[in-house]
Amino acid sequence: MARITPQALLNQSKRKKGPARISATTVFLCNLVVVVIVLSVVATYKHWSQRSRNQPISGLSTFEDTANSFADSKKYDLPGYAILNTSKGYITVELYKDGSPMIVDKFLDLCQKEYFKGMPFHHVIKHYVIQAGHGQGLGAAEDWTTKGKLHSRLATSPKHEAFMIGTSKTRDNTGFELFITTAPIPDLNDKLLVFGRAIKGEDVVQEIEEVDTDEHYRPKSPVGIFGVALKHEI
Repeated sequence: MARITPQALLNQSKRKKGPARISATTVFLCNLVVVVIVLSVVATYKHWSQRSRNQPISGLSTFEDTANSFADSKKYDLPGYAILNTSKGYITVELYKDGSPMIVDKFLDLCQKEYFKGMPFHHVIKHYVIQAGHGQGLGAAEDWTTKGKLHSRLATSPKHEAFMIGTSKTRDNTGFELFITTAPIPDLNDKLLVFGRAIKGEDVVQEIEEVDTDEHYRPKSPVGIFGVALKHEI
């Protein structure tokens, strides 16, 4: 076996401890990986940032659609007809849920509270209107006549028919007054908030219209409403 001199061992040790050389290809690949990672992070950040900005708008739109759908379903779930049980017979009223939703809601709420139970027709004006309510003072219908708005303006009108149901636009302490027209009234919209129409029992309305009254259009014999039944269909 050949003998290795100390000088040879020293030279061999220096060669093993020398730094390894890194090729240019390896450096390029490492840099490329770093760039790809950075671009991926930036793209991911932009994606989630954009999504977070759009999410509240999408959520609001969904909420509004749900609210509108709920309102529509609620509207169509409400009764569409009311049957007035009067001392002269029954009057069937079709409610204008689309045309007068707020007044119809108020009317339905009062019906459920039996507000109209025992309500008298306290003013009856032939060829004009009958008025029911709990007020004891001057009726709105009588007030209209005393201001000269009855015979001077009472004419056939294609816009306003008889047997319309409404309540007074006047805000006072008499509560919810109920009016049923017995003839076309040209200036009806100036006086009443119309929320329905009698589709059955017109003869009952006319019978109430024919009761004897005093000089203030108050019936001499009591006539009134016993109660109101609500119906979805008739």
